[in-house]
Amino acid sequence: MINGCIKKDATCQRLLFEVYAGRLMTVCLRYASNREQAEDMLQETFIRVFKYIHQYRFGGSFEGWLKRTAANCALKMLQKKTLHFFEIEHDLQTASPANISAVTNLSEIELLKLISGLPDGYRIVFNLYAIEGYSHDEIAKLLRIKTATSRSQLAKARKMLQQQIQLLDKMPVQL
Repeated sequence: MINGCIKKDATCQRLLFEVYAGRLMTVCLRYASNREQAEDMLQETFIRVFKYIHQYRFGGSFEGWLKRTAANCALKMLQKKTLHFFEIEHDLQTASPANISAVTNLSEIELLKLISGLPDGYRIVFNLYAIEGYSHDEIAKLLRIKTATSRSQLAKARKMLQQQIQLLDKMPVQL
């Protein structure tokens, strides 16, 4: 399939899209502030994948290469709309830890919804650090911010997510 895409075979390209579009849409949804923006990111991802697939060296995970491409496309699109990162004080007040049952009762979709509701800077740093596995130094270089800003954005994102989970835990169960 990959070799077919390198040769620009439309059948292979369609198959690659069908196999990976859902997984890459999940990546895009983590960075986007709404579904339409995520769809634009996904489209840009596949344009880039088909343009640069010849650079894939078959050395690592192909899916990992695709996901990194999706994350990079999402970041480039977000940087075009000018991201705002806010410096915060170093002595963050820590929220009390969320109830473990509240966290384990959340579905993946509910958790993604909470993450997508974070402000842009919080959401992007949280995704890059907690999900994609980037270090704060790598995030700082990628986003052209200070390492301390990356750390503070992550701390604020975690705190906000904790507060949202605590609120969900206190809400009555609807049947």
